[in-house]
Amino acid sequence: MDDVMSRDLISDLPQSIIESILTRLPIRDAVRTSILSSKWRYKWATLTQLVFDEKCVILSNDRCKVEDGLVNFITRTLFLHQGPIHKFQLTTTHLQCCPDIDQWLLFLSRNDIKELVLELGEGEWFRVPSCLFNCKKLTRLDLFRCEFDPPPTFKGFLCLKSLNLHQVLVSPEAIESLISGCPLLESLALSYFDSLALTIRAPNLKFLCLEGEFKDICLENTPLLVAMSVAMYMTDDIAEHFEQSSTCNFNRFLGGVPRLERLIGHIYFTKFLSIGDDLGRLPITYAHLKVVELNQVSFEDMKEILVVLHLITNSPNLRELQISGSSNTLAAIDAPDLDFWEDECPSNCTFKQLRVVRMTDMSGVPHEMEFIKFLLANSPALETMSISPCVYVMDGRLNMLIELLRFRRASAQAEILFIQD
Repeated sequence: MDDVMSRDLISDLPQSIIESILTRLPIRDAVRTSILSSKWRYKWATLTQLVFDEKCVILSNDRCKVEDGLVNFITRTLFLHQGPIHKFQLTTTHLQCCPDIDQWLLFLSRNDIKELVLELGEGEWFRVPSCLFNCKKLTRLDLFRCEFDPPPTFKGFLCLKSLNLHQVLVSPEAIESLISGCPLLESLALSYFDSLALTIRAPNLKFLCLEGEFKDICLENTPLLVAMSVAMYMTDDIAEHFEQSSTCNFNRFLGGVPRLERLIGHIYFTKFLSIGDDLGRLPITYAHLKVVELNQVSFEDMKEILVVLHLITNSPNLRELQISGSSNTLAAIDAPDLDFWEDECPSNCTFKQLRVVRMTDMSGVPHEMEFIKFLLANSPALETMSISPCVYVMDGRLNMLIELLRFRRASAQAEILFIQD
């Protein structure tokens, strides 16, 4: 019994298990295990995942002291490290343009780095050094608040599967070249870009997240895309550019994504899709699309309504639909044009799989009510439809509720929830 009690069971564990334990500790605590015993002195030194943040040093009001402490800790950790480093993550608001970062990246480029995350705070932007483009084994790259300027000889990251660029200064040509130069890319996130016109060619892309001021977006070769989230911010210049466009944005953006399963459109997304020539007949059916969320849909804009109708009526397996309104109430009431619904809605349309509908920020204007009526009449499997009126609509809430109760329902089990905040 005494022999069992005296044995150091943890130290005798396989190195792979010890490394798994140390990886789950903050890097500062993992390094401090070196004082436990001679056996543990360099156990941490072979960790393949190094995650640094401001918890690595004792915080104080002296910014220079914190910066020096963080730089010294990271430099010493890398100096004592043995073997490959597969993941390096630095999240800090203190080292915006520290020259030591260049040296760390040079060191990492020689140590088989696979995942690199640089999340730097406000202040002067960090310019990515050229040695980054020599990291041939990168599978993940996340850059926050950086200047990114690939050299002319750069052909892409052939192993990269995940790319996240947040507030990165880079030319549109460089982004397009980078994306097309990553043949294995599966996940792409671009956020806070200004007046960007972008064509995405990524044959293995599955997940796409876009947020920013986009003049144009074209998905040219993305046949495997399964999920996307898009938020578009509008400036006067971009609005004018949209008005002058004649190409059909819907087809250029959603015309080549037959495997799409989940679509989330935030501000101005349906407006963007409505720009251009008449939609006509869609080139594909979204047979895999199950969840659609569209925010700030303007129900006084007939082209935006057409976008929504074309999308959902070409999605035979849609299960969940969420739409928030953004209607100019007076404009929507003044020009109802209700013949639109008889002309544009297919008479044989049935949403056989639709189970849940959420309608938020509803104003009770005619086209909103006609859309709800259309859904209720053609959704035989519907379980729940929740409707939340806009906070600015007070007087018309009772009339909206009375009208809802009169609508025919294809599903006898459908429950209508009228939610008032």
